[in-house]
Amino acid sequence: MTSRKIAFLLAFSAALIYGVSFTVAKEVMPLYIQPFGFILLRVVGATLLFWAVGLFVKKEKIELKDYPRFALAALFGMALNQLSFFKGLSMTTPINASVIMVCTPIIVLIFSSILLNEKATKKKLLGIFIGLLGAVILIIFGKEIGMASNASLGNLLVFVNASAYALYLILVKNLTKRYHAITLAKWLYLFGLFMVIPFGISELQLVEWHTMPVPIFLRVGFIIVFTSFLTYLFNLYAIKELKPTTLSIFIYLQPVIASSYALLVGSDSLNLLKIVATVLIFIGVYLVTLKPKEA
Repeated sequence: MTSRKIAFLLAFSAALIYGVSFTVAKEVMPLYIQPFGFILLRVVGATLLFWAVGLFVKKEKIELKDYPRFALAALFGMALNQLSFFKGLSMTTPINASVIMVCTPIIVLIFSSILLNEKATKKKLLGIFIGLLGAVILIIFGKEIGMASNASLGNLLVFVNASAYALYLILVKNLTKRYHAITLAKWLYLFGLFMVIPFGISELQLVEWHTMPVPIFLRVGFIIVFTSFLTYLFNLYAIKELKPTTLSIFIYLQPVIASSYALLVGSDSLNLLKIVATVLIFIGVYLVTLKPKEA
């Protein structure tokens, strides 16, 4: 299997985990853990995991000139991204949040054009349009999961998250060329940890651990190990081979996965419109992930 195909497989795996995470995280907060407290718990867990794995990877020295980029990438990829997402998700529904995330490829395309001078081909633009069309169909005709306490503000915060993640992909691209993925992740999360502590420490102290059911503990573990650890690792490996715009298009899979998971747990139903939306999203992914000479 070529490096590019492995990168696509890792990107798809990350999208699969993210899609399930919308519902899993929503089941934990805000009833058991408040959003910012959950983020602090998530970042602490991922930081410990990456530094533990880092013991088995050749130690790399971070160049002094790269520390500002590390700090900015951590700000947008670990702090602002995660804080705004979990706060927004606690106010809106999982399907709403997953569909809003499809704004990311469009924002990445804009940032890439401005910061990286990346040219958008007609097929890539067509792919973004088709994928977005499928996502819009999905949200309009999709059944909501749970209740939204403040959907408008929640949706806005998820959009902030999408914008922050888009900028993170741009900032981290150059770093992936010079450092191992584990080195990147452990330092990015360490920077991010110090950024989220002031926001999450008070909420984390309010958690009543003794009253938390075992299934909720398992969901918390899933968010830490899979959503925080594995997805960031997968995406860091994937972005070594793929452009930020190409990697970001996998965001389009999240509404499909989020709805599919809801269907599996009996919180949603399948109909023709959702099948059509799914097909459109996959067509969009295909067009945007074509190699330059094919696009």
